[in-house]
Amino acid sequence: MTMKLDESLFTVPGVGRGLRFYVTGATPCPYLDGQMERKAFTHLNQSAPDTLHNQLSEAGFRRSQSVAYRPACPSCNACRSVRVDASRFSPSRNQARILKRNADLVRRPVAPKATREQFRLLKRYLVSRHEGGGMSDMGFREFAGMVNETPVQTLMFEYREGPEEDAPLVAVSLTDVLRDGFSMVYTFFDTRQPKRSLGTYLILDHIRSADDYGLPHVYLGYWIKQSPKMDYKRRFQPLEVLDGAVWRPLEEED
Repeated sequence: MTMKLDESLFTVPGVGRGLRFYVTGATPCPYLDGQMERKAFTHLNQSAPDTLHNQLSEAGFRRSQSVAYRPACPSCNACRSVRVDASRFSPSRNQARILKRNADLVRRPVAPKATREQFRLLKRYLVSRHEGGGMSDMGFREFAGMVNETPVQTLMFEYREGPEEDAPLVAVSLTDVLRDGFSMVYTFFDTRQPKRSLGTYLILDHIRSADDYGLPHVYLGYWIKQSPKMDYKRRFQPLEVLDGAVWRPLEEED
């Protein structure tokens, strides 16, 4: 069930007031016990979806298929939008080791078109990391919808153990290309190779790639200080947090 949301709560710089926002019904929060979550969303099926997507991303929205959303919880504001300052990023010693450990992987950008090979990797990832979660019973058709149904500039970054097209696929990132950076929509990887730390490596490689392309930021979605599942994002410094309408450095006291 959805209902019309007061548009005055979603004034986005550069976006006309005619854009309609909606809010979902309340459901249990997957990150904080005892909390209920609601999401505000709007559709990206506009005449200039990439322009709208850029503006909404800078205002803290995320994309899922043709929808842009952000939390709209009435009694909680724990979800904070964060992005890495790629131009100023310098890996820690541990992060440098992870980059070196994965130097054999070859990144290949491909069009956002779901494949059975990607889907098999996703299913193994979900069984290992998110069994019983909301995506655990996803079929190939739903996966194809998640990947293929994008009205904006999107790539799939495949990571393989070698340059051959049929080299083993070990990681995938569904990534939006914004005017000021990459937005990592969803990532999954081979959990049978824990020594690679592939989750961390995917973020590090996006930061490195963004800087190579002259893109200043990598958007990591929402950071929740109280959630161990989400607090890992703090390790990618310098990290910026959206505070109202302003992006500022994330401080130790945050």
